[in-house]
Amino acid sequence: MRRISGIAIPSKRDCYPSLEFEKILWKDGFKYVAGVDEAGRGALAGPVAAAAVVFPPDPSLLQTLDGVRDSKLMTPQERETWAPRIQATAVAWGIGFASAEEIDALGIVPATKLAATRALSVILATPTHSHPDYLITDYLVFPEIENPQTALIKGDQISLSVSAASVLAKTSRDAYMREIDSRYPGYFFSQHKGYGTRLHLQSLEMLGMCAIHRKTFSIPISGLATG
Repeated sequence: MRRISGIAIPSKRDCYPSLEFEKILWKDGFKYVAGVDEAGRGALAGPVAAAAVVFPPDPSLLQTLDGVRDSKLMTPQERETWAPRIQATAVAWGIGFASAEEIDALGIVPATKLAATRALSVILATPTHSHPDYLITDYLVFPEIENPQTALIKGDQISLSVSAASVLAKTSRDAYMREIDSRYPGYFFSQHKGYGTRLHLQSLEMLGMCAIHRKTFSIPISGLATG
């Protein structure tokens, strides 16, 4: 394990997150710490999704959620198994999306921030007293959000809250892409979830872009028709 700014960074062989940063914040009086992360930034089609997760200030969460880590390091089955457990353990959680049209209009980073703001708005709209008083994010900074926050390098590997958010963002986006698959036959969105796989690129060569493709993204194939 190596360290950046005093926070342990898991290596490839030691990739489970900790509550090290959360415990510092809890001790400093921040009771409701929200982890924020996204999924789908690099896809060629579909929305970008973001999730916000607030856990109770309980160090035993590491045992309760001992299989949760950066969603990219989990199998689809592991993500689907742990997502409802994360939701049941959290005191609050929210999901937000920004559409392909919004990505094209705003750019991927502003659209990702929009999705994260929407995820936080879901929590703020709930009639509870567990509204976030601090944010931990995976590298992104949200100057438009008033809450104090820290953007961690590899936050989805360091912080259990951010790892959990990455799982909810990924499973929510995957569910959306499976649901929308039937509206766009021939693109196989339920299989590749909009990412630039060979199957997806072959579909694009044959059919051109559909309504949920990101028109401003560079498509790595030649002779692509648009329609």
